Amino acid sequence: MEFSDDELVVASWNVPHNGLPSGGKGDNRPAKSKVIARYVPRPHVFFRQELKGAHEDGRAELYREAREDMGGLHPIASRPQEGRSQKPVGVMVHQKMFELTHEFEHVLQWKTIINPRVRLKVPPSLAPARMAGTAMKAVNLASAHLCHFDPDSRATEARRLTTLADHGRSAIIGMDANSYPHSEQEAHTLPDWDKVEDRVHYQHRTIERDGRRVSDSRPDEILSGGPRPVFVDVALHAGVLTPTASLWRTDQGPRQRIDRIYITPDLVPALRRVEVVDTDEVKAASDHALVIAVFGLPELVRALTPAA
Repeated sequence: MEFSDDELVVASWNVPHNGLPSGGKGDNRPAKSKVIARYVPRPHVFFRQELKGAHEDGRAELYREAREDMGGLHPIASRPQEGRSQKPVGVMVHQKMFELTHEFEHVLQWKTIINPRVRLKVPPSLAPARMAGTAMKAVNLASAHLCHFDPDSRATEARRLTTLADHGRSAIIGMDANSYPHSEQEAHTLPDWDKVEDRVHYQHRTIERDGRRVSDSRPDEILSGGPRPVFVDVALHAGVLTPTASLWRTDQGPRQRIDRIYITPDLVPALRRVEVVDTDEVKAASDHALVIAVFGLPELVRALTPAA
């Protein structure tokens, strides 16, 4: 995927156990680095899930990845908590492109949502005349990994994410939703639960609705459903409906589009294209595809410029 100088690149990727050896798998960190170098070598925002071990040894691996694999991004990650998931999430931010103004952590039942707030640093050539003396509108960035075992927790996490768009705020979210899209055009792709071998997966990924068990799409309904959606699913908007997981397992039904990037509607005019990368190189590093959203900087500046 080629990127031009007037584009802002956002990526989201879940790499199991952060590439560390686990469950009979070897060290996938070199494969992870290779994927980033090939497909998204100069990201401006990178949402990560499953940053296992990232806080060990003074966060050395977290800083190494941000420095060597991502061209010196600034990493922000939640810290694992006793009795909860030990695979936290993180956001890596290009400091020459963004001013970091706030850093929030939304502590929920299983995983914490990490939420820096930033302002775009506008090149003088792109600054509208009316911007003189005014600040750009801030943007909430959030990385989330919704609870893998409890649909009710996922619904709560999704509702928490809606607060990032409250009071007219702009936001970009990258996540592993561990649940399904709710759109009618993707209904035919959902699992046939009579054919799914993993009986635990059935309990984790279905809910009761109208007296029967169906695929859990509540988080997506909360985030992007209704007559006036809070967020827009960028891949659905762009018509890029490639499933993202699992690239490894076959006992949980066919691959599903559970990894998604959401934006507030005000940012939609700036979206140029979306790509889901599920090549053999990606599969060597992760059971999740890499999701990339590309925004035009001139359009993004217009979207975030306060009205005159």
